[in-house]
Amino acid sequence: MSQSADKDFNHPLQQLMQRVGVSSFKALSRKAGVSERQVRRLRLGQVSQMRMETLLKISQALQVPITELLATFSEIKLGEELDAQAALKQEYQRLQAQIKQLRESLMQEFQQASLQVLESWLLQWPTAAYAAQQNPQLPAVRLLALVRPVDQLLQQWGVEAIASVGEEVSYDPRQHQLMQGTAQEGDRVKVRYTGYRQGDKLLYRAKVSPIEE
Repeated sequence: MSQSADKDFNHPLQQLMQRVGVSSFKALSRKAGVSERQVRRLRLGQVSQMRMETLLKISQALQVPITELLATFSEIKLGEELDAQAALKQEYQRLQAQIKQLRESLMQEFQQASLQVLESWLLQWPTAAYAAQQNPQLPAVRLLALVRPVDQLLQQWGVEAIASVGEEVSYDPRQHQLMQGTAQEGDRVKVRYTGYRQGDKLLYRAKVSPIEE
């Protein structure tokens, strides 16, 4: 594809840079996270030789739509424009497939890390549950240690219990749910089922019952 030798793409690019407070072409490459060579290609109107990913980064840095970037810095004839659009579409589809593959890879890593924490529970809990079914007299307290990996996993995720089961607390309707009766905010209630929060986010309200005077 031929480029016009006297076409000045520096001026429109500098205008866009001024709108977002970018002082130089080098500063633009840093802000967009692309090489100075890619910025030079844009200045020469060689967008058809640039990757879709690079054009997206520059358009985001300049805060302009990708379509405007293509229209401003390209000298593609109609037939060549269709070819360029097809190439961009193909590059977009490639990026979509790459993102999907990355998402699946991250999910697999997450699952593997979680399974490593739960390994002892996965191996021992079915046997312990079977033993409890066969022997109803088996003290339940002996099973508590097997649940420790689940607690460790919750700690890693930043999940915290609102209150312990059996604990008496002041009623707060924002984090407590009454199972029966009525209570005013600040009244003493007893926790029947613990609730959970993750950082500042409430996951489940603790279920409570009023304490009879």
